[in-house]
Amino acid sequence: MSQVVDIERYDLDIKRNSSSHHTEQCGKERLIVRRGQPFNITLHLKPGSKEFKPGEESFTLIVETGPLPRKESDTKATFGLSDSTADNEWSASASYDPSGNSVSVSISSSPNAPIGLYSLTLDQDGQKTSLGQFTLLFNPWCTRDAVYMRSETKRQEYVLAQYGLIYRGAAKRIKGKPWNFGQFEPGILDICLKILDDNPKFISDANKDCCARRNPIYVTRVLSAMINSNNDRGVLVGEWQDFTGGVHPGKWIGSGDILHQWTESGPVRFGQCWVFAALACTVSRALGIPCRVVTNFGSAHDSDANLMIENLYDEDGERMSNGDSIWNFHVWVDSWMTRPDLGTDFDGWQTSDPTPQETSDGVFCCGPSSLKAIREGELTKKYDAPFIFAEVNADVVDLVRLSSGKFVQFSGSTKSVGQYISTKAVGSDDRHDITHQYKYPEGSKQERQVYEKAQHHNKLLQRGEEPGLHLKIKLADNMIVGSDFEVHAVLTNNCVDARICTFLFFAKAVGYNGKLGDSCGFTSDKVEVPSGEERHMSLRLEYERYGSAITSDRLIQVSAITIDKQITNYHKAEKTIVLDEPEIHIKLLGEATVRQSVTASLTLLNPLPEPLQDCSFTVEGVGLTEGKPLTARIEAVGPKQEAKASFEFSPTSAGPCVLLVNFDSDKLKNIMSSINVVVKESASTEANTV
Repeated sequence: MSQVVDIERYDLDIKRNSSSHHTEQCGKERLIVRRGQPFNITLHLKPGSKEFKPGEESFTLIVETGPLPRKESDTKATFGLSDSTADNEWSASASYDPSGNSVSVSISSSPNAPIGLYSLTLDQDGQKTSLGQFTLLFNPWCTRDAVYMRSETKRQEYVLAQYGLIYRGAAKRIKGKPWNFGQFEPGILDICLKILDDNPKFISDANKDCCARRNPIYVTRVLSAMINSNNDRGVLVGEWQDFTGGVHPGKWIGSGDILHQWTESGPVRFGQCWVFAALACTVSRALGIPCRVVTNFGSAHDSDANLMIENLYDEDGERMSNGDSIWNFHVWVDSWMTRPDLGTDFDGWQTSDPTPQETSDGVFCCGPSSLKAIREGELTKKYDAPFIFAEVNADVVDLVRLSSGKFVQFSGSTKSVGQYISTKAVGSDDRHDITHQYKYPEGSKQERQVYEKAQHHNKLLQRGEEPGLHLKIKLADNMIVGSDFEVHAVLTNNCVDARICTFLFFAKAVGYNGKLGDSCGFTSDKVEVPSGEERHMSLRLEYERYGSAITSDRLIQVSAITIDKQITNYHKAEKTIVLDEPEIHIKLLGEATVRQSVTASLTLLNPLPEPLQDCSFTVEGVGLTEGKPLTARIEAVGPKQEAKASFEFSPTSAGPCVLLVNFDSDKLKNIMSSINVVVKESASTEANTV
């Protein structure tokens, strides 16, 4: 039988399709489109071939994805031509251009189709012609897609933005750290698809896994497991103590380098929560799922699932180890999608956490869990709602174990967990506080009702501050790493009678995950405090002692405890010091122009009273450094001396960009900064455009 169309060549019209599908940043070498939205291809017919008559003549198109494409799994679809494309299934329409002897074909994918790499084939009564391949992504611009997001400014931020800020530090010392997500950099999308193909569910049942990739809930849960390497050959190895044989987590400034290393040689060493979350954000945005990085300050790790953090002490005020802990901060991601499995009330932001903490269904993953379910205490709604609820809303109790073995509560808080929950604001570098999206105001009637519901009728401990001794800690104003400074504890007696007690004041290094390290200082005294009076105790923290104890997080936990054994009365106050870091001064020498060399000059003053060894600066910027970090190693930097370096690079794209800078050494790590760079078109490019 003669062919309806006798094709000489085909054109996937990558430039026009990429523009309409918001994938132009992915490059011009391949067709990348979003589901539920038409894309166009052109079939150029051989000279002398007969005219194609739409409506009278037709052909069939076949799209296939995965190693075992099947119609019943929706990984294969076969469809003919219609008068127009449909908006709820695979469909196509065509028109003939006699002047160009070509057929323009408009193809619309199902808004519920599995994402991934597809082949496209034209079938004319069994005579098949390959029309190449295309990659199909989720589509936040399509109202029928499960990831549809109404606001264009939010789509620009949560899908298309390749740069962001990740918040770290402590509740009273929040610092935004720049990060290159780089989801549209060369090779990244292929790596993201490889992550899906390497997950154990694909290996055990490829057909079922590829079919399930239509569902952003499923994909997000797979990513939560695959970003860490605990149960599989996932991307990143977590480590919080010994970084021998890998990269310190604080040295990473972008996702691209990690993803490229993973695809070349397997799990990358090492990462911590903000790196896991940043990678999850990069992969989610690359696949088309709107995603934001979220930091929770005072983040609880509830190891026994009772929605409480129990701090245990012996009679001498020494902390006893148990599984519960409170991290100074913890970072995860929120992804935007509908939840048909839970009901429309739970659509919107969904929390997932790729940092390996606890197992879920036997795998180190967490989420996605609806923010609305977390806020309302609906802990039966999957996935992992109890664990995430505890991270933001657990109660804290301090218990002392007496010599009799009995535990007595001496302190506690319903407000210290889940503070200043933060993400980068839409369209600016401001911090956006989203605590209200996770929980009702602390201490409000609604918040307490939600907590009681979440406890499933467990009896709550009685709370309330009694008249008695009150303890607080005051920090110094300037606490830069390398300096010596004093902190103060103030004990106030609101009792009618004088009180005599043991007054302990100590400091320990602490990691951002709440793990205590070595001592940085200690003092104690037995004090008598008359009624209505105060007693002060000072603790001097000297770099000579704390310098070797602190981690790269530069955190010190100071604790004051009073003990009155005669009436079994204990009080505690605690604060976390975030030591200030030196600034990196960045100066761009000249204007930045596409394909023309420009130099960035970097300077950092060593604030320590000792030299820095193994020093290096690393810079990276989407559109500036061709997607790769550049590193300059410098000699030792003496105390109070400047570390200097300069980088020469040639920007590859015009427009606003961000250059990220990281300084690393043996004693100072995690020193990051950035500068906004506006890249101009070159004169030759502008002339060609004209």
